[in-house]
Order: sequence, then structure tokens, then C-alpha cells
Amino acid sequence: MSGTRVPDEPDGPMAVRMLVGAQLRRLREQAGLSRAEAGYHIRASDSKISRMELGRVRFKRRDVRDLLTLYGVRDEAERTALLARVQEANAPTWWHPYTDVTPEWFQRYLGLEATATLIRTYEVQFIPGLLQTEEYARAVVRLGHGRASPEEVERRVRLRMERQQLLRRPDAPTFWAVVDETALRRPVGGAGVMRDQLEALIGIVDKMPNVRLQVLPFHAGGHAAAGGAFTILRFPHQELPDLVYIEQLTSALYLEKRDDVEYYFDAVNRLYVDAAPLARTVEILERIARET
Repeated sequence: MSGTRVPDEPDGPMAVRMLVGAQLRRLREQAGLSRAEAGYHIRASDSKISRMELGRVRFKRRDVRDLLTLYGVRDEAERTALLARVQEANAPTWWHPYTDVTPEWFQRYLGLEATATLIRTYEVQFIPGLLQTEEYARAVVRLGHGRASPEEVERRVRLRMERQQLLRRPDAPTFWAVVDETALRRPVGGAGVMRDQLEALIGIVDKMPNVRLQVLPFHAGGHAAAGGAFTILRFPHQELPDLVYIEQLTSALYLEKRDDVEYYFDAVNRLYVDAAPLARTVEILERIARET
């Protein structure tokens, strides 16, 4: 692994950015000001204030200082503490060396994933990225980036391998995946690569208690997640609500409205029931490996 910094604590820059944004929103609302009024004070639009409060942009210390003054925050200790959090929010991320091969819409997910305490996912086409072997990941990258140079392919693979380190942190999140049997039988990279991937999954299930893997077998028929793959993230802070991530070919959807999130929670809970029990996962993986 290269020398880039893999996140080793829950509050990475993305989480801090969202927490600072939430605090700025509370202060603005307590002051009885609209986003447009706040934006006018720092020569910005109300949409910029919205992006700041959602943690979707980097903060300028001058803007935050001016907003704190506008919101009536006079206590020097409170101002200093929030400005210190701004510096944390603007710190380089562990994936910063890979920004040339990481689109902005995915960079946000990397930050959120590193912050989450619970990651629930459903996959129908591929093995989840956090559980892929290097050779399997290489085959997936080549499928999705057919015109990429060998050097770019390798950088994308390294990014994925380094990203997996979050499951091995002392405070690693719980990762609960339901994988469609289709993904386990599709020989991505060839039969040998697929057998190695299945054996790696068996080892992960045996040795990593924070990883739970269920298989959705063919005989389950129709199911609650027929619309496709998705991921639900839960965070350690009450100020950060659960979020649904749906990746597309050239972009991604981030669903944060409570009704949307609850719909997907209902879907994933039904998947847990429709899928084979956790106790049968190794048996199923071993059988498929023999048949591959």
C-alpha cells in the first residue's frame, strides 16, 4: 500500500464539514435570518449558503468569521472552537492523491463512507467494492473504463484497495451486504479470478466479525430491491441523518429526504428476510466456488 493516509477515526474531513454546516444553519435560524440575507452579508448567493450548510463546499475562514458575527456569536471560545473545526474540514482527504481518477460525485461518497458506523448495501452485478480482490477489482475497472491506460487502471485499483482499509480500522464500521446470486456466478475476470474472489469472501466472513454477507438466491424470485443496487449509510452523529447512495454510470444520487431513506430501509430489511440466512453464507459460497 502507498503512503496515503487512510482515515483512522470517524470524524474525517467530510463529517466535520457536514457538522460545521449544520451548526451554521442552526445559528442562522436562531438569528432569524434567511439564506439570502446571510449570503448578502458575505457577498455570496443563497445557494452558496445552502451548500455550506449541507457541507458540500470547502469553507473560507473569513466567510465563517463574518457569518458568526452576523449571527451574534460573540463568545471568543465558541468562535475559536468552530474556526478550528473549519480547519479540520478543509484538511486533505486520504484519497486526495487520486483526484485525477476520482470524479467529484464519488469523492463525496468516499468521505461519507469513511465516516459511517453502519453501511448496508445491496449488489446485483458485482461483488461490493469493499470486498473485492485486487484481480477482481482490476477486471471490474477495465469493464467500466475500457479506454483507460494501464497506468490509470492501476491507480483506480490502488484506490479501491486502500479504500478497503476502513473495514480493518480499530473502530471499523459494520458492513452488511446482500449480494444477488447473479453477481457470485458471473465470472468477472475469468473463472480463476472468480474462484479466488469467492474464496476471499469465505475468509472475510470467517475472520471479520464486522462484515455480514448474505446471498439472495435465484429461487427467492422477485424481491423488494428489484430497482437495482444501493447503499445506506448511518453516521455516528445525530446531526448527520441517514443517507441513500445510488451509483449510476456517470453520476450518483444522494437521497437524504426522510421518506426516501425510510423506503430504502424498508427494502433492505425485506432483503434480509428474503436472502439466505447469515449462517448459510459460507456453505453457499463454497458450493458456487466448486461449480465455477
